[in-house]
Amino acid sequence: VRALAAAAFEALEARSLARGDFFFEGGGRGVLINEVNTMPGFTPISGFPKMWTGTGMTYAELCNELVELALNDS
Repeated sequence: VRALAAAAFEALEARSLARGDFFFEGGGRGVLINEVNTMPGFTPISGFPKMWTGTGMTYAELCNELVELALNDS
């Protein structure tokens, strides 16, 4: 699933942060990517910011970092 998510992210030339949705077709094609979306519910208690909080990065620092990455990529 991780490799399929990375391949879809790269094929779409996505940047910084995205969420991949998958289907599993048992007895058939296996794991399939359904779509790539932005992250929903980006609040201080959402999963992605909480993971970064675990590394010592605050929510404000994460927001600043994502904005800087977006500005440098344009």
